[in-house]
Amino acid sequence: MKAGIVGLPNVGKSTLFNCLSNAKAQSANFPFCTIEPNVGVVNVPDPRLEKLEELVNPERVQPATVEIVDIAGLVKGASKGEGLGNQFLGNIRECNAIIHVLRCFDNDNIVHVDGSVNPIRDKETIDIELQLKDLETVEKRLEKVKRAAKTGNKEAQVEEALLTKIREVLLEGKSARVVEPANQDEEELLEDFQLITTKPILYVCNVDEGAAATGNEYVEKVKELVKEENAEVIVLAVGTEADITELETYEERQMFLEDLGLTEPGASALIRAAYKLLRLQTYFTAGVKEVRAWTINIGDTAPQAAGVIHTDFEKGFIRAEVIAYDDYVHYGSEAKVKEAGKLRVEGKEYIVKDGDVMHFRFNV
Repeated sequence: MKAGIVGLPNVGKSTLFNCLSNAKAQSANFPFCTIEPNVGVVNVPDPRLEKLEELVNPERVQPATVEIVDIAGLVKGASKGEGLGNQFLGNIRECNAIIHVLRCFDNDNIVHVDGSVNPIRDKETIDIELQLKDLETVEKRLEKVKRAAKTGNKEAQVEEALLTKIREVLLEGKSARVVEPANQDEEELLEDFQLITTKPILYVCNVDEGAAATGNEYVEKVKELVKEENAEVIVLAVGTEADITELETYEERQMFLEDLGLTEPGASALIRAAYKLLRLQTYFTAGVKEVRAWTINIGDTAPQAAGVIHTDFEKGFIRAEVIAYDDYVHYGSEAKVKEAGKLRVEGKEYIVKDGDVMHFRFNV
């Protein structure tokens, strides 16, 4: 599961990617600095993992990770192949969610591809290109399915109705994610269409240092604009975040953050938001050898969660021993949790909750 960072050239995508992954993608003051997508595997900051480490004192600790992709800047006409259009659209199609970076700061020393700072226009430029590409996909599919629908094929008729609805939305200049599926069948069809504008999205307003804690007028305009998209907006001073990552000690970083009126780096909040955007959650295993955060999909069952460790765990699943994270912290150890009768035994139907501490019993 990976989230792709998108935006116009020169809005701070590669600098943000470097902050998140420390992969040091090339970052410069000219368009198309990024051509091949850079991929970084990023640790998900989680205070719960630190607390479990403190209680268990293991030999090693392994956090959850999320994959972030820095995709080339998009320009007007990309849907027709302008700039790096086809490559960009292909790369974004492979991602499961979108992190859209919008420039929300004034700085005459950093060129803007369209000559002036206007995040609303920038958002619309990218939206239009993605919508045009989806419109092309929908119209091709609609052409095929109409023939089957005319013969009385019920499935084709359902598909035709949904595609027509999506087409109308796209023609209105809206993204396909505003289309609410009426039932499970439509939900599955929507997923099957693999449209770019149905992917969940997070908007990152890249501000200057002075607006890191409070945002600014540009940010307020973006928040107002994206209301009906059901999308999250995060405010981040990307250049400042880059400076923070260069500081050597934790104390120096904390002092810098306090001066800005922040309690943690904005990049940490962004990584957690991206994780959530991908509909991922964490469960833990905790032992003296290792305390580890495991990544699963929201809604996964206990056997599916076990399968993330090893496929044999899922195949031979017998039961899961589960401790709620809050209980583990409250009682301070697994032994004390057991004494208090708070360790639960769950079967194959159990839906894992975010933060569960688990042991699996299996036999193959």
